Amino acid sequence: MQKAPEQMEFVELTPSAPIKTTTHGWRAKCLQRLIRLELPVPRTVALPCETVRAIAAGQYIDTAILTKLLGQEFLVSVRGSPENPEWGGPGTVLNVGMNATMLARLTETHGAEAAEALYLRFVQNYATHVARLDPDMFADEPGPGVLRRTLDVYFSEMDEPFPQDAATQLAHVLRSMARAWEGTTARLLRQAKGAPIDAVLGLVVQDMALGIGPGLSGSGTIQFVDSVTGSGQVTGRFRGQSQGRKEVIEALYLTRDPRGASLEEASPEIFAELIKHGAGARQKLREEMQLEFAIASGNLAIIDAVRVVRSSRAAVRIAVDLAEAGVIPREDALLRVEPRALSELLHYQVDPRAPRDVLARGIAASPGAATGKIVFTASAAQAMAARDEPCILVRRETAPEDIRGMHAAVAVLTERGGMTSHAAVIARGLGLPCIVGCSEIQINFRDRYFTGPKGRIFREGDVVTLDGSNGEVLVGAAAMLEPALDDGFRTLLHWADNVRDIGIRANADTPDDARTARMFEADGIGLCRTEHMFFDEDRLTVMREMIFADTPNDRRIALERLLPMQREDFRALFDIMAGQPVCIRLFDPPLHEFLPHDREGMRELAEALDRPLSEVTRRVDALSEFNPMLGMRGVRLGVTVPEIYDMQARAIFEATIEASQNGAPIVPEIMIPLVSAQREVEIVKTRIDAVAVAVKNERKADFTYRLGVMVETPRAALRAGEIAEHAAFLSFGTNDLTQMTYGLSRDDAGRFMGTYVNQGVYDEDPFHILDVEGVGELLLIGAGRGRNMRPDVTISVCGEHGGNPESIAFCRAAGFDYVSCSPFRVPVARLAAAHFALLAPRKGVPI
Repeated sequence: MQKAPEQMEFVELTPSAPIKTTTHGWRAKCLQRLIRLELPVPRTVALPCETVRAIAAGQYIDTAILTKLLGQEFLVSVRGSPENPEWGGPGTVLNVGMNATMLARLTETHGAEAAEALYLRFVQNYATHVARLDPDMFADEPGPGVLRRTLDVYFSEMDEPFPQDAATQLAHVLRSMARAWEGTTARLLRQAKGAPIDAVLGLVVQDMALGIGPGLSGSGTIQFVDSVTGSGQVTGRFRGQSQGRKEVIEALYLTRDPRGASLEEASPEIFAELIKHGAGARQKLREEMQLEFAIASGNLAIIDAVRVVRSSRAAVRIAVDLAEAGVIPREDALLRVEPRALSELLHYQVDPRAPRDVLARGIAASPGAATGKIVFTASAAQAMAARDEPCILVRRETAPEDIRGMHAAVAVLTERGGMTSHAAVIARGLGLPCIVGCSEIQINFRDRYFTGPKGRIFREGDVVTLDGSNGEVLVGAAAMLEPALDDGFRTLLHWADNVRDIGIRANADTPDDARTARMFEADGIGLCRTEHMFFDEDRLTVMREMIFADTPNDRRIALERLLPMQREDFRALFDIMAGQPVCIRLFDPPLHEFLPHDREGMRELAEALDRPLSEVTRRVDALSEFNPMLGMRGVRLGVTVPEIYDMQARAIFEATIEASQNGAPIVPEIMIPLVSAQREVEIVKTRIDAVAVAVKNERKADFTYRLGVMVETPRAALRAGEIAEHAAFLSFGTNDLTQMTYGLSRDDAGRFMGTYVNQGVYDEDPFHILDVEGVGELLLIGAGRGRNMRPDVTISVCGEHGGNPESIAFCRAAGFDYVSCSPFRVPVARLAAAHFALLAPRKGVPI
């Protein structure tokens, strides 16, 4: 007979046994901790990972070792114990050791029906999971003669009787579970969950706590917090079993409940014991645990304990409560909450307990959920909002003229687009749930309906729910959970602010955006896109008059009407931000975005401007560009149509003077967009400096300001050294920089990006997660050359990547001063920055 290898160890769990998570897995270590707490845990034996690996490799299992540990007769369960519970593992096998002898013994103590049911379940489980027989052959429910038939089927298929030796049964179960862990499918599944390639498995063998008997008997689970909210609450289940002529199964509530009988009423002593054990586990295991327990004739056994499954809002509440109770330090509380999970707390969410009728799926571009009536135009959305009826704007893809409709809607759905498409970026800034790239729907704008999968038709006015957190369109109104911006949420983020070492600003285009940024306690505004201020109806007309002006003087006259509006915009931003930095980007988009593109819109514009329709049509055609994102926009407008930047600079400076009268002096930051050459900065800076001098003289007031550049072109990154001579800050606009580096349209890339990622062309969508190898290298080159020329230059990122944790890690490691992102992504960025500060502290930064 082959001798068992030396490394094949079996360790009975005692308070002092040498058990570690890395050598025996999380379940073995958790059970040992429960034993140390003197909880009534059945006898348990742990197999270390090396032993399990040896078994999987074909090493012989000496049954004499099992018999010595467990006795000649035993009844046990076998459970997997990987290092991390998230990695999964083979399913539990119960009642190992059931045989004819054990059947006779249990028949005497518990009755024939209960004993045969236990034996039948084990034979069926063993046959399918150990002997690998077809489950369909063992589908009979317990009843007269079923056990005999099942044993006969096993014999006919295996050409041998069902094994009666308990140690042999256990050896086969251990070998089956060890080999299942090493299978190709199991390996791929756990690697998808983040497990390393060489992840190992331990096993635990535990005496069965049957949960049957003549007195109060049964089994269940209990936890002490609500999995959805995280609030203190006893929840769980208990299935009571009592033994008589016939087995009776009764489901009991745990706590007293008017709807029916409860465990607390049936046995106050056992219930109190469970409460005590739960409190001890929470304190010593430093976690909210769910206990699995069994009761046999009034005797309690704790079988297992697992971390309570929890929603994002519950995770925040639990982490903060544990820290405030002194169970864990604040740093641990911060690290226990996944930064991206905070997005779910900022918005309404579909209740995970509610039924879902999924109509279609797309890209989850902006988190949260909303219910409303379908509309297909911005004007229809505004009409709905005027009647206080929530609506969802459905477009093939959105354009700047849809912004008013997006403001009026409660959510946005587009047939095309990706994570940085117009709809996605604007929706995140507004905090609207948004799904883009929903190619499963086909829109008919003429008849105002869309068709979903299986030909389902939804017309304007029909009610749907958008779940922007997971990209699902649901039929009808779904049950919702309210946002969870409670004390726990704020407390956690204040702790994050105490440890993070990179600034987090917000992209805010309007006073409402600024108020949201303040609510989420951003460090200031890192990007204010002033063009978004011109789409209101009263301003759009004036803007169009300016565009149609024939001379610079006529343009100035039109812009003078916009000046007080812009001044009030900036004054409001300064007042709301209360002395925090505000970075204002000068006008960026091509002028054609402010003009109508259909015949009806041009006719209305001709009437408003009192010009012939033919002239309006010619001017619109003349301003149209083949590739407007690479055409007459940004600093190119500032150089060729300088009156626009002159007006904006004056508005900024006059607002600065007015806002500074009520408190500390305001120091505005003015950003020039789409720069690619040093001379562009020199030209614009000269004019802005002249406007500053004029305003100071006219207002008899002094002020300072900072002028910087938005680095959005590869050339600007490469020439950042000479550009920094004239710039106090360099802010990388990674949306456009990614477009230009890849030669991809962020609005159109969604059509094929999924295929590219799936086939490994790109590891991730570069518009979603910063491409550190390509775009990132340009950032490093630009930052390095800028600081070589001007050591005090401020370096930041203000693209949508600024709210992405991986991108924040890159910017922090590169020594950037801050990142800026949509207001609703600020909490995620604050927590992510704290994680990186805790996990990789910078030298000299207090933690």
